[in-house]
Parts: sequence; C-alpha cells; structure tokens
Amino acid sequence: MSDATVLGAGRDTAAPGYRPGRTLPLRVEAMRQLRRRRTLVVGGVLAVLPFVVLAAFQIGGTPGRENRTTFIELATASGANFAATLLFMGTGFLLVIPVALFAGDTVASEASWSSLRYLLAAPVPRARLLVRKFAVAMAFSAAAVVLLPAVGLVVGTAAYGWGDLKLPTGATLSAAEALPRLAIAVLYVFLAEIVVGALAFWLSTATDAPLGAVGGAVFASIITGVLDAVTALGSLREWLPAHWQYAWADALQPQLEWGGMVQGVVLSLSYAVVLLALAFRGFAAKDVVS
Repeated sequence: MSDATVLGAGRDTAAPGYRPGRTLPLRVEAMRQLRRRRTLVVGGVLAVLPFVVLAAFQIGGTPGRENRTTFIELATASGANFAATLLFMGTGFLLVIPVALFAGDTVASEASWSSLRYLLAAPVPRARLLVRKFAVAMAFSAAAVVLLPAVGLVVGTAAYGWGDLKLPTGATLSAAEALPRLAIAVLYVFLAEIVVGALAFWLSTATDAPLGAVGGAVFASIITGVLDAVTALGSLREWLPAHWQYAWADALQPQLEWGGMVQGVVLSLSYAVVLLALAFRGFAAKDVVS
C-alpha cells in the first residue's frame, strides 16, 4: 500500500466537521475557571480586604507618621491615597498568590482530576490547550490585580472623600491626574507579575500536584525578594524580578518616570517567554496518563 493511500485513509477516519482551531473556546475555559471555588474565594478575599483595612484605620485612628513617610501613613488623606495604600500592601506577596494560583492550578488540577487526558482526546491540540489555559489564567490574574485597588478606591472615596493624591515625598497629584497614574501603576504591577504566572504555569505542566506548582511559584517569589535585600549582590540584584516590584511608585511622582518600570516589564516578559517555552516544549513530549 502506498504512503498516499495510508495518508488518505487517515484523513477519512477524522470526525466530520472537526476543526482543531475550534476546540476549547476561550469562553468555555473562562466559564469553567469562573465556577471554580478558588476563583470565588480569591475574588471574595480581595473584595473584602479594603473593608478590613478601613476598619483597622477606623479603630486605630489616623496612621502615625514616622521618620520615613510611606503610602500607609497617607492612607486616610483621600480615596486615591487609600487605593495606592492597598496597592502598596498587595505588591510583593498578596497579589502574587492569586497570579500563582490561577496559573499554577490550571493544568495540574486537570491532571489531578484525571480529566487532562480526556481533554486531549477530544482532541484538543496540546499547544492550543496551553494557550487557552494560560490566556484565561492571565485574564483572571489581571482581574485580581485590578480588583484590590479598584474596590479600595471606591471604599476610600466613600470614607475619606475624593481629593488629591498626597505623595510620600510631600508633593501632590490632582484628583483628575491621580486616576490615570493609578491605572498605569496597576498595569505595571500586572505586567511585573507575569513572570510569576509563567513560572507557575510551567510547573503546572510538569507536575500533577496543583499545590506544588502554586507553592513553587510563591516560594520562588519570596526567595527573589530575600535575595534582593542582600545588598552585597550589588548590581546583580537588577536581574531579579523582585528588584523592580515597587517601580510602579514612579508612576505616582509629579514627573512621571518610565525608566524603572520599563526595566521591570522587560525583565518580567523576558523570563516569562523562556518559562513558557519550557512549558510548551515539555508538555508537547509529556506522556499524559492522568
């Protein structure tokens, strides 16, 4: 039998109407992830946290001023200040968790439920499966990063009024100018966290334990933060994503500074590309039995 005959027979066995490009639509994957309990829990925690912080300020009074003024000391100055304070509190750890959770749980959870092989048998091409899952994970991560300061802005405005954004340097930004600057800051935080999502996603394709993928990404984030505090490393710290995690504060200066944010985003995206390449390469050759 000729090769052409064999190939023709293979094509004849394909299901009528099957199109690889139509498998696993984004809306289907998004609805599956939206109905997950962990999605509701993360959303609920981030939405409630501003009220918890507000209650703490109401009970404890106006934050005291120390030798070095931070956003926390200025939290009660206006709604914009309250939102900036929550962003400051979330950067570095709190917002790392939902990003790692959404990205690290997505593939590994399917494997732990023994449903991953059925998805691939649909058949959904492996590369398309990863693209769809990572895209949805990043969409939910972006929503989580936006949710915390957005709710904080509403809660803070209701409690402290709409006014200028006071900065730790003593300068101020007008209320009208504060909103777009806060939007830039939030966008930067999300882009800086993509490296965490990419690491969690890579680990998710390499293990059947969702907790291992999520915990591994969070642990790596903590370690890079610890290493960044080691001043003996000198300029080597600039290669750590954690070194640039608070560069979003440059967006809230009287004169907008882009340098630190550009370096942070380029570093985050560069690492993310490498990690995603590892994820796609490893998953393409992986023997999926779960």
